[in-house]
Amino acid sequence: MESLTLEQYRKMVDKVIEFKRLNGDLPKYAVVDGCRIHKREYIDMIERVNTFFLQMGRNPGSVDITPLEDVPVVETVLI
Repeated sequence: MESLTLEQYRKMVDKVIEFKRLNGDLPKYAVVDGCRIHKREYIDMIERVNTFFLQMGRNPGSVDITPLEDVPVVETVLI
C-alpha cells in the first residue's frame, strides 16, 4: 500500500486519537486494511495533510505514505 484514500486516512486518524485518549500516548503503529504504518510515518502524513489543507483550503483526494530515511514504511500484518 503506497497511499490511503481520504476515508482510510480519516479512520486511521480517528483510531490514533482514540488510542491517545485512552492510553495517554500515541500508538507505535496504526493498522489500515492489514498494513502497518509506523508512528513517524503516520505523524508525517498528518502534518502533510494539515499543511495541504491550510495552503489549499481543501482536503487531498489521497494521502501518500512516504518512507523516511529509506526505512520500509508499511508492513503487511499477518492475521
